[in-house]
Amino acid sequence: MTPPADGSYLISRERLIHAPAERIFEVLATPALHSVIDGSGTVRGEQPNGPARLSQGARFGMDMRIGAPYKILNRVVEFEEGRRIAWRHFSAHVWRYTLEPRGESTLVREEWDGRAVPWRIVFRLTGFTRRHPASIEATLGKLEDYVLQHRDAA
Repeated sequence: MTPPADGSYLISRERLIHAPAERIFEVLATPALHSVIDGSGTVRGEQPNGPARLSQGARFGMDMRIGAPYKILNRVVEFEEGRRIAWRHFSAHVWRYTLEPRGESTLVREEWDGRAVPWRIVFRLTGFTRRHPASIEATLGKLEDYVLQHRDAA
């Protein structure tokens, strides 16, 4: 997809995955699997005492690393079972996944939405907006690999 005219603060990529939306959604709604499918290399694992499965309003922590390790607390801000899930943390940018069934496959769209962040120019100056397209592509590839390798687990 071509970056929008709003300064690339909405970055979106999609992939058609040969699996039902429900199976893909289970992976996205399971914080323990986020480090497995992360294509950026920054998500290290889930923090203890969070929910095993996400739902609207759920709060969950992740161990992260960009240079140095840190922890981040996220909140689910959009949730439609089997179709849409999105979360954000203190900086207000949103990671969103939408799933559209297409026969026996699902079109999965991942978006990084920084349009509501008042200081979003920092994302551009630090290079995040340049790196996100490749990271999103890698995440979608890892998501597809995981779902196809674990098709019998569903």
